[in-house]
This record gives sequence, C-alpha cells and structure tokens, in this order.
Amino acid sequence: MSSDASTTSSPPPMRRIAIASMTGTVIEFYDFFIYGTAAALVFNKVFFPTLGAAAGTALALATFGVAFVARPFGSVLFGHFGDKLGRKRTLVTTLLLMGLSTLAIGLLPTTGAIGVLAPILLVLLRILQGLAVGGEWAGATLLTAENSPAKARGKYALFPQLGPSLAFALASATFLTTALTMSNEAFLAWGWRVPFIASVLLVAVGLYVRLAITETAAFKARDKKASMRMPVAEVLTTHPRRVLLAAGSTTTVFAFFYIGVTYLTSYGTQQLELPRTTVLAMGIIGGLVFAATTILGAILSDRVGRRKMIIIGNSLSVVGGLIAFPILDIGTGWAFGLGLAVVLGVVGLAYGPQGAQLPELFPTHYRYTGAGISYNLAGVIGGGIVPLIATALVAWFGSAIAIGALLAGLSVLSLLCTIALPDTDAASISLTSEPATA
Repeated sequence: MSSDASTTSSPPPMRRIAIASMTGTVIEFYDFFIYGTAAALVFNKVFFPTLGAAAGTALALATFGVAFVARPFGSVLFGHFGDKLGRKRTLVTTLLLMGLSTLAIGLLPTTGAIGVLAPILLVLLRILQGLAVGGEWAGATLLTAENSPAKARGKYALFPQLGPSLAFALASATFLTTALTMSNEAFLAWGWRVPFIASVLLVAVGLYVRLAITETAAFKARDKKASMRMPVAEVLTTHPRRVLLAAGSTTTVFAFFYIGVTYLTSYGTQQLELPRTTVLAMGIIGGLVFAATTILGAILSDRVGRRKMIIIGNSLSVVGGLIAFPILDIGTGWAFGLGLAVVLGVVGLAYGPQGAQLPELFPTHYRYTGAGISYNLAGVIGGGIVPLIATALVAWFGSAIAIGALLAGLSVLSLLCTIALPDTDAASISLTSEPATA
C-alpha cells in the first residue's frame, strides 16, 4: 500500500473535494462574520439600546466573542465524531447547525419587542454558531489534506483556508448592498436581517456539494483499535505540548484577522467617522488581499516548508502590527483601506500553510480533534479576547497605536511557538505512519 493517502485504487477527484471544502468554510465563516459586522454596526442599537453608543458597542462585540469560548468545545464535540464516524458526516452536521442558528438570528425579535429575552437568545444562538464553526475548520481541512497528493498538500489545503477571507469579502459586500439600497432607518429596522436570512440559500448549496463527496482514504485506513480510544483524552495526554505550541503559533492570525473584521469596522465608522459604505467597500478589498497572501503562503509552503513559511509570516506580522494604525489614523478612506490590507494581508502568509501543517502534526485517529483544538484555542485568545482588549487599550492610552504594539507582541509569541514546533513534510500524513515527534 502506498504511504500517500491520495494514491488509492480509486483516487478521489481533488477538484471536487477542494471546492467542497472551500464552499463549506466560506458559508460557515460568512454566517459567522455577518454577525461580527452586524455587531459592529447595528446590534448596539437593536439589542442594547439603553446602554449608549460606546457601552452598547462593547457589549455587542462581547457577544461576538462568546462564540470563541464555544469554539474549543465545538472542536472537541465534533472532533470526537469526526474521528469516530468520519469527516463527511460530521461536516454536514456542522453546516446544518450553523445555517439554522444564523437563520434564527435573522428572525430574532429585538429588545424593543421582547425585552431582555432578546439579547439572551442572541447569546445562545451565538454559542451554537461557535460550536458549529469550532467543528468546521478541522474537518474541511482534513478533506483536502488527507486526500491530496503529498507534494501538493499545501496547494490543496489552501482551499478551506480561503473560507475566512472570501467570507469576509462576501459579508462586507452583502452589508454594502443593503446600505446602498435602503435608508439608515430601514437598515436598522429590518435591513440588517437580510444577510442572515439570505444565508439559507448558501447553506443549501453547501449541503448539495458536501453530500456528493466521499470519505477520506486516511480515515478509512485508520487503526481501528487505536480509534476506540477517546480522541480528546489521547490528544491531551500524548501531545499536550504540541497542542499548546500549535495554538500559540496560530494566535497571531486570529488576532490580526478579527481586529480587521470586527474592531476596525467599528473603529472606521465611529472613531475615524468614515461613511459606513466606505468601510464596507474597503472590507471587500481587505478580504481579497488576505485571500491573495493566503494562496501565496500555502503554495510556497510546498517548496520551502510549512514551518519556514509560517516563521516568515509571523516575522512580517511584527512589522505589520507596528505600522498599521499610524496608516489608519491618517483618517482618509484610502488610508483606511491600506491599513486594513496591511492587517489582513500580512498574516495570510502564515495562515495559508497552516491548512496543511496543523493536520500533519497529529496521527489519523485523533487528527480531527488535535488540529481542531489547536486552531480553536488560538481563536479564544486571538479572536475572542484581543478585540475586547483593543477597545480598552484605546481608552487607557488614548491612541490606537497601542493596539498595534499588542499585535506586534503577539506576533513575537507566535514566532517563538512556531520555532519550537517540529517541522512537517509531505510524508507526515499517510495511511500508516505517525507524525514526527516533538
């Protein structure tokens, strides 16, 4: 039997698998991000109207961060079933959970209609979104990583990595369309609901695509005896150091990305007083820049190595963190776009290779769980906590430059964690072998 998971008697069509993985992650992250955009633009008014603009925005962004607390639990829950029952069935479940939760948010009555129950239900639905996306990334990445030719794993594993960037561009475009076609009053009254409800159509497309794919060869060939164990228990007892280092290596990506997609949306409209349409239009550009650098980083990782490419990305992020906010604070629309492109673009070089690297760090029978926990632990810090700290830093120091210093510091931490991780290569995922030891 070949050691390459892609060389089976009936090799799966990689184009179909890559599109299926990317379609699902775009939909899941689109649903996840429209919440962030709505939290920055409107949730302070419709769900926290009595708190004032600043406090209402802070609490709305806090509800966005709740999902990051749920994401590691989602990675454990769906990682368990993904390692036990298969990648395909688990991914269909995560897509359905995300789709129904997002639709429910779009139909949720406001605080003016049902009182305090509205924000409570909002938080509960946000938790369900967090559980879903916590199980999504690892499974979608394994579809490509476990099926792809070993020497082109970085190239194919980039497809699910494009989900966040394309989803952010799509979410920005959706809100931009509503902003251009209706008044502010109509947007506050009902227009913000349109992206949530319309996402049902995307979920239907995603289900159609995912139901057509087959299970990965690596999962079918897994050690059945080893897979009887509890995946989360085995991950945390055999590779706790690797999980923590992988999470630390990935934290910078989350921090930069969620500062870009949530905090800067609020910063641009409130602190810089730019038109909402300008901020959303620049969000589309920023998302496309992030996609471009993600593609570049993933493809180069097949040539120079995963760890080396992530080290380069984290090193450039130190510089990006320090220069982004001085650019943003010029205060013009194009300066905002350039600063946002720096924040999002600089981390794509590290994010692209992680679609192959994180799965390569763990053996097949708990790969879904190990990669998912590492990724989503990073999300708690970088995506859930950092945007909240950002608001406090501006209040304490009177300047957003402090946020750039925080991002630069996190980049140094991620750089050190990446250096401490074992290197992975084309043979790290196979039908029979285990990954290199740390």
